[in-house]
Amino acid sequence: MNLFSSSPNKRPSNEYLVMVYRFIVIIFLYSAGRIIFYMFNTSMFPNVGFPSFMRIMRGGVMFDVSAVLYINLIYFLLYLLPFPFKFKDWYQRMLKWVFMVFNGTALAFNHIDIVYYRFILKRTTASMFDVASYDAGNYRLIARFFYDFWYIALMWLITLVVLAKLYSLFKPQPTFKVRSWKYGVLSLLSLIIFAGLSVIGIRGGYMPSTRPINMNNAGKYVNTPEEMSLVLNTPFCILRTWGKKAFEVKNYFGSEEELNRIYTPVRVPGSVEPMKKDNVVVIILESFSREFVGSLNKQLDNGQYKGYTPFLDSLISKSLVFTNAFANGRKSIDAIPSITASIPALVLPYVISERSGNRINSLASILSKEGYETSFFHGAPNGSMGFDAFTKIAGFHHYVGKNEYGNDDGFDGVWGIWDEPFFQFFADEMNKMKEPFLTTIFSVSSHHPFKVPEKYKAQFPESHIPLQKCIRYTDFALKEFFAQASKMPWFKNTLFVITSDHCSESDFKEYKTAVNYYAAPLIFFKGDGSLTGKDESLAQQIDIMPSILGYLNYSKPYVAFGNNLFDQSAQRFVINYLEDTYQFLIGDHALYFTDNKLTGIYNRIEDPYLRNNLLGKANSETEQNLFKAIMQQFNNRMAQDRLTIDKK
Repeated sequence: MNLFSSSPNKRPSNEYLVMVYRFIVIIFLYSAGRIIFYMFNTSMFPNVGFPSFMRIMRGGVMFDVSAVLYINLIYFLLYLLPFPFKFKDWYQRMLKWVFMVFNGTALAFNHIDIVYYRFILKRTTASMFDVASYDAGNYRLIARFFYDFWYIALMWLITLVVLAKLYSLFKPQPTFKVRSWKYGVLSLLSLIIFAGLSVIGIRGGYMPSTRPINMNNAGKYVNTPEEMSLVLNTPFCILRTWGKKAFEVKNYFGSEEELNRIYTPVRVPGSVEPMKKDNVVVIILESFSREFVGSLNKQLDNGQYKGYTPFLDSLISKSLVFTNAFANGRKSIDAIPSITASIPALVLPYVISERSGNRINSLASILSKEGYETSFFHGAPNGSMGFDAFTKIAGFHHYVGKNEYGNDDGFDGVWGIWDEPFFQFFADEMNKMKEPFLTTIFSVSSHHPFKVPEKYKAQFPESHIPLQKCIRYTDFALKEFFAQASKMPWFKNTLFVITSDHCSESDFKEYKTAVNYYAAPLIFFKGDGSLTGKDESLAQQIDIMPSILGYLNYSKPYVAFGNNLFDQSAQRFVINYLEDTYQFLIGDHALYFTDNKLTGIYNRIEDPYLRNNLLGKANSETEQNLFKAIMQQFNNRMAQDRLTIDKK
């Protein structure tokens, strides 16, 4: 069947009624897509009942109307222009072609998010295109995505067939003779009316004071922030974030003195102790949500929860663990700057932003000046996610990827070298490094398409979530790595820091909240057993760099947006960005800001599901000022290239 054919056009009808009918059809398909999105991801929204879902559906129409008008502006303009030939078959075929291509493409992105949502826990935005161009290996992953989720492509094709059929159900007929003055006047009037209604539809309202709706407006129709993804549609999110600049200068405070008094990222340790020259190993585990670690979740499953990380559980008993730690972003490329350079992922990942050329200080650049040999290991093909490029900017001496591993026998066929052999390779390579050394490894196996090596399939069987068997496998790879590393002469003189890049799909409702969407493990282990205990205060990825430097008694000034977790006087906070909204955790509170305005405040301890908005009831002036100071320092330093202490 030719989807772009104008036939069969069966029922002749007024051209303007046909246009309205086609508009309603596409709106209906977006609503149907929202229902399908929810059905595929019901477990991710445990607090959505029938009444709240109806409110979500009602609110979603506003975003659908805006997206459909954006996408179809060319089509509607071509449809309404009073060309004398516009009712000819060739012109009608051309119109259908335009309609199907534009709407088919938009619906494709909407369908992809039905399954992609569970990996990033938000709607896809325009930054996806930057990420895709940044990662040289994405073509393999895209192909694998469509192979594993073939049914999404099938659903999309069925949707296109339905759209094509419904489109051609009515044949537009002119109200008056095409060459008459009446038709010309009516066409001009229709264009004026359409332009006015389009402005209202795109903006989301008709009042002069109404600002064009943005992603954050979805908060009006939900109980909790994570439900905003249900209200939104993917084409709207892409369009609204297209060309958006990440770092615009802020002026919340009148003077630098006032700003720095509230918050400054300039760290001046001034340590009087001699600097330790311990080795540092940072281990970043792909998709390792805190939820998977049994010893950090003893309250789950009525106290019976064992988790999927028996080795990490045993290591935690001999480590300093931060039980209330969080990732700063939702993607792998968010994590590397956060962990290694204390740069959070706000609005856009640093590596794909317009400020990615800024000079930065990082663990590598700072410690290399102290005589450290620095390296970054990642078992994926070189160029994957642009890690090799970023680590060079960050000052790492060596990048070691699949190319340097030099043996395709361990290649999983999609992401990179299986974790077990690559971690063993990592341990062996550290024996060749000159001490002191700083090295980082990023695991690859705990990721879609959720495979483990053939010889371990029986040892790591399927579980509730496909990822969980991969978590077990990577935990096993860690066990084998530490068994090997513990025999090395450098082991007792080495600080190990273990965390995840971001979180993933959850099995428990306690982790299906806006706060715990970012809940990550954070473990400090010293080879000689000198670091133990639990710290229940807030911690985040951007705290890792200043904490390592603090532990080593580094005494020179540097820039870091996180805190030294070993400094008991530091004011702990966590900052994230999701669906055009900033999430700011401080003390017992979770604050939400959109368009520089506080839109929600919750007691995250007493109200973990964020059902009771305390806006106007709780005094949060000090917390708001701290957030604004952080944002002003972050944005202005990014925009003005002031991420280091030393001058250019």
